[in-house]
Amino acid sequence: MVFSIVTLIICLSLFSCCRQTKITNVVIISAADSMKEIIQKAANVTPSARQMAWQEMELTAFVHFTMNTFTDREWGLGTEDPRLFNPTQFDARQWARVLKEAGMKMIIVTAKHHDGFCLWPSQYTSHSVKSSPWRDGKGDVIREAAEACRKYGLKLGIYLSPWDRHEPCYGESPRYNEFFKNQLRELLSNYGKVAEVWFDGACGEGPNGKRQVYDWQGYYRVIRELQPEAAIAIMGPDVRWVGTESGYGRETEWGVVPASLRNEGQASTVSSQEAFDAAFVPMDLTQADLGSREKIKTASALVWYPSEVDVSIRPGWFYHQSQDEQVKSPEKLFDIYFSSVGRNSVLLLNVPPDRRGLIHENDVRVLEEWHRALDETFRTNLAEGAQAHASNFARGHSAQATIDADKKTYWTTEEGIEAAWLEYRLAKPATFDVLMLQENIRIGQRVERFELEAWIDGCWEKAAQGTTIGYKRLLRLASITTDRVRLSITESRTNPTLTHFGLYKKAIF
Repeated sequence: MVFSIVTLIICLSLFSCCRQTKITNVVIISAADSMKEIIQKAANVTPSARQMAWQEMELTAFVHFTMNTFTDREWGLGTEDPRLFNPTQFDARQWARVLKEAGMKMIIVTAKHHDGFCLWPSQYTSHSVKSSPWRDGKGDVIREAAEACRKYGLKLGIYLSPWDRHEPCYGESPRYNEFFKNQLRELLSNYGKVAEVWFDGACGEGPNGKRQVYDWQGYYRVIRELQPEAAIAIMGPDVRWVGTESGYGRETEWGVVPASLRNEGQASTVSSQEAFDAAFVPMDLTQADLGSREKIKTASALVWYPSEVDVSIRPGWFYHQSQDEQVKSPEKLFDIYFSSVGRNSVLLLNVPPDRRGLIHENDVRVLEEWHRALDETFRTNLAEGAQAHASNFARGHSAQATIDADKKTYWTTEEGIEAAWLEYRLAKPATFDVLMLQENIRIGQRVERFELEAWIDGCWEKAAQGTTIGYKRLLRLASITTDRVRLSITESRTNPTLTHFGLYKKAIF
């Protein structure tokens, strides 16, 4: 895959009277800005409403299902006979029920993969379900998936591959771009609300041997027009790829990263999401360090661009009978959860239906046990009911806010205080081995380094340390029994925030 990054924004004062939607998730860095000013700006870059809604899902599902399921391939050739597509027991409601019970909040369906076969009856090609024997050519996988998502309270996402190895006009760039936008319009107009549109950057040859120049900005305009609340992921300006398909995010994962500008002279005129999308420039964001002080000090702009961690429950992305005994274990998925959601990312777990059109029994068993372990682990916050106090706090933002039931309350320090500690005295000694921390990212990501100490035998002993927190940070600890713990924020970009502090006991598999 070829992946991306994003770009620019605004001086809000220049268009405070503008009726268009203002951008808050990008900030321009001036050549005259000092490092202190750059840090101040970085600390106040915030997610857009669609990015916040996306982040709060935490767990989402990919469903790779198309012609490859029946040809035992990962990448189709585009020459497959549509009559091969015939899932005899297809049931999207089973997908939704199984994935809902596993804790997923959204299903992203591969509406069209690289082979060009469409899971809906597109009027722009015959290479689709309407040419298959399934449902006598009258079926629509996307419609049934959308209805199943609504039935089970899940959001719907769409994957549409720009690379099309079947479509004859692929490589004739203007013509194919219009073809692709027409298919986008079908998917975004006829199936209800779509929460995420997922593009990869694959750009191989079409059947005519030509390569395509994708009109990314044109694609974005269609999405913003028809599904303005949808996050555009990977080759888009809302969500970036973490950099691997292993399921593991970075130990230090910043939501705020340098952005590249299509035209730096546009900076003072960007006042709408449309202008922001038009300025988006894809770039490689797979390095180990994306958002450190060293990285942002030379940036021309900073953008809120959070990471999505994708991985398949099986070795392949599509179903292969030979992999029925290679489904990842519940313990492995548990580890992946801590290393993705627990590292300031959203986990996109692929669960491919089999040739029947059902999620295989082996996958179902693993998902059930994984969800049981997560539910058991995080059912009880052992820090609830503790007495909390901090070395410093701003008025109305005491340490007690980190363990109350209101997700909107948070602790922070007075202006100018970048290091502080919070102490929690539990009602009685408790045994725990998991730490959960959450910043209030609605006002920015700030914490750069922290450590946890436990009161053991009359003195403080270090139990854990970490760097970034962001939306959520999870750390597994050696088992600790105590009634006092202390969290120290040792480095922060301006005054730190914390909206949740949790101590938990890991489930036994």
